[in-house]
Order: sequence, then C-alpha cells, then structure tokens
Amino acid sequence: MSDDVLMSVRGAGKRYGNRWACRDVAFDLYPGEVLAVVGESGSGKTTLLNILSMRQPLDEGSVHYAPRPDGQGPGGLRDLAGLSEARQRLLSRTEWGFVDQHPRDGLRMAVSAGANVAERLMLLGGEHYGRLRATARDWMSRVELAEDRIDDLPSRFSGGMQQRLQIARNLVTGPRLVFMDEPTSGLDVSVQARLLDLLRSLVDDLGLACIVVTHDLAVARLLAHRMLVMKDGAVVEAGLTDRVLDDPHHPYTQLLVSSVLMP
Repeated sequence: MSDDVLMSVRGAGKRYGNRWACRDVAFDLYPGEVLAVVGESGSGKTTLLNILSMRQPLDEGSVHYAPRPDGQGPGGLRDLAGLSEARQRLLSRTEWGFVDQHPRDGLRMAVSAGANVAERLMLLGGEHYGRLRATARDWMSRVELAEDRIDDLPSRFSGGMQQRLQIARNLVTGPRLVFMDEPTSGLDVSVQARLLDLLRSLVDDLGLACIVVTHDLAVARLLAHRMLVMKDGAVVEAGLTDRVLDDPHHPYTQLLVSSVLMP
C-alpha cells in the first residue's frame, strides 16, 4: 500500500443469508480522486458503498482509511473495523460526507435549510449562532441556493434544490471523502446537468475524494477519474474512466456502453 493512499479496500464482501451482494472487491483510492462504481440495479454497487462508509458491516475482507493525524496515535492507514464506535461516528461527521440518492433521506425535513447545513457544525461543538448562520448562508450560496431562503423548510424546495442543500450539509465540515449514491437520479435532464456542473466544480475546488455510485455512464464520464464496473456483486472491469468507456474489454461493459450509444 502506498503511503499516500486515502482508502484501501481488499477482498471486501457483504452477504445477505446465503447470497453475496458483493464480494472480493479491491481497490485503492487517492486524495482528490473520484471513483465511479457503475452497473445495473442489483449489481451490488449500493451495498458496496454502504460497507465502505460503515453504514453496514463487512462480512469479509478489509477497509483501511488514512484519517487526519489527531496527535493521539500513529498516522497512516487504519482498519475501520478496529475503530471504536465513537471514532467511527466522529469520522463520519468530520472527514466523510454521504449524499443519499433521495435528498429526503439525507436531510432533516422538519427544520430549516440553514439548520440542516449548520447541524453538522453544532455536532462538533459550534455554538455561536451568528457564525453558524453566516456559514450556512455562505454554503447555500456556494451550492447556488438563494440565501434569503435560509429559513425555509426543505419541503418547499424542488428536488434539485433539495439535493444541492444535502450537498451543502455534507461539505460544511470540510470532509476529505464524500460518498454519493446516484446523486442525479430522478432529476430532470436540465437539472441533472446543472447539478453535475456544480459537483465537478466543488470536487475540483475543494480537492475532494469521492466514490460515486451511478447507473448513468455519462455521470461517470463527467465526474470520475477511474471506474469499477460491477455485475452480480463482482467487479468485472476497472480502469481509467475514458479507457473503460472508449475501449471496454468485458462483454458486460461492452453491453452497457453499447446500450447507451444505440439510438
């Protein structure tokens, strides 16, 4: 494992009863890199995202991550399974973000837009109301939401606006790694394009590492440096995004690409 690896995955698998939802997944992720995981529904890509982000436990293999030095232990890669629950929670609130496919799953619908953005800061000890509100305004502006809607409930926002609010909620703590589960799914084409432009800009400006699950190859091409192609819980092809999409080797990848290109 290289010293500058941010996340290292080896033989990762998750089982439901006698069925493996994903198995024997391995890759390294580097700081600032975007990795797309693509495949049809049921391919195991969302399950993989959940075990990488510790939303579900591994059944085999390992996931190592390099947290920011905290002065309380050695740097370098740490086995996530060996972290305490408190350390796992802190990691998910500070160094990681998770953008759900459906914004309502990632937002608190009963509190204002500003409170949604500021909540992660409050969980880390932020108490000054004026500073919290100013930070929420700033992040709403950065994701192209009108600052004068800071007191509106998320239910008053469109689907695309809710997704941008969820992104602001996740990025406000300055994470190093963001997990995204079908971030443009269910949005109109014009809204998708605007959201993708925003995501690409934020990823570049902030130097974020991202793991993006998507069934849309256009999303993978626009956002990702590398990609994994999954079928029946297994990675069948991996490589640089342009190489995989322009010269697919595995028959399943060829089928995915040709189905997009066919009229």
